Amino acid sequence: MSRWSEPLESAYRACEALARSHYENFPVASRLLPASMRPHVAAVYAFARVADDMADEGAGGPAERQARLRAWKERLHEAVAGGDERRKPSSDDRLFVAIAHSIRSLDLPISLFDDLVSAFDQDTTTTRYRSWRDVLDYCRRSANPIGRLVLRIAGYRDEALDRSSDALCTALQLTNFWQDFGRDWRADRLYVPRDISDACGAREADLAGDALPSEWARAIDACVDRTAVLFAEGRPVCDGVRGRLKLELRMTWLGGRRILERVHAGRAELVHSRPTLRAGDLPILLWRAASWGRVAA
Repeated sequence: MSRWSEPLESAYRACEALARSHYENFPVASRLLPASMRPHVAAVYAFARVADDMADEGAGGPAERQARLRAWKERLHEAVAGGDERRKPSSDDRLFVAIAHSIRSLDLPISLFDDLVSAFDQDTTTTRYRSWRDVLDYCRRSANPIGRLVLRIAGYRDEALDRSSDALCTALQLTNFWQDFGRDWRADRLYVPRDISDACGAREADLAGDALPSEWARAIDACVDRTAVLFAEGRPVCDGVRGRLKLELRMTWLGGRRILERVHAGRAELVHSRPTLRAGDLPILLWRAASWGRVAA
C-alpha cells in the first residue's frame, strides 16, 4: 500500500518528471539518494527550477518577471498555510501540493524558499557584480538553501554541517558561473566581480575575440583559486552524514572539483567552450568516492 494518497503520489511524480527533464551537472534526486528522500528533493528542485526559469527565460521585462516571482512566493505560503494534498490537483497545482506537503511533514524552513526567490528576483535586474562579497551574497540565497534543505530532508539539523554545506553549495554555484562564462557573457551577464577583473586589468571590451585574453585568464584563475578554497571548506559535510547520502555528496563534491579543474585547464577557450563532465568521468569519480580519505581528490 502506498504511504500517500494517489493525488499526492501524482504530485510528487510530476516533480520527479520535471527534475529528470532538465540537464544538470549533478543529478537531482538521483538513485544514490535514499528512496525516502527523492520525492522531497525533487519537489524542492521543481519549485526552484520553475522560479529560476521565470527570472531567466520568462516573457516580459523585469517588472513583469518580478511580479510573477512574487505571486509564486505568495502561492507557496498559501499552499503551506492551507493546502490540502487529498484533493485531486490540476497540472498547475501539483507542484505546490508536493512542496507544501514536504514543508509541513518535514518541518522545512519556508525562509529558505524565500531566499531562493529573492535570488531569482535579483537575476531580473542584476547582470554585473561589484565585489566578491556581492557574489557570495547571491550564492548565499541562490545555492546554499538547497544544501540546507537536503540536510533537513535527511533529518540533520546541525550548525557545523550547515556551514560546511554552505561552502560546498557556494563552490558548486561558483563553478557553474565559471563553466558558463562564455554563455553568460553572450547573454550580457558576468559573475566575475569587478574587484577581481579590475585587479587583473581585464576589460569587457576585450572579450569580443575568439580566445580569452590573458588578463581575463588571470581573473578566472583568481576565481578558481577562491572556489577551490570553498570546496575544501565544504568537504566535511560529505563525511558528516550517513548512508547513501554520504556517497551522493562525495560524488557531487568530486564532480564539482573535476569541472573546476577543467575550467582552469580550458580557460583560454571559455568564451566559446563550456567544460562539462563526460561519460568517461563516471568510473573515475566512483573510484575516488570509494577511495575517499585514502587518495587525494
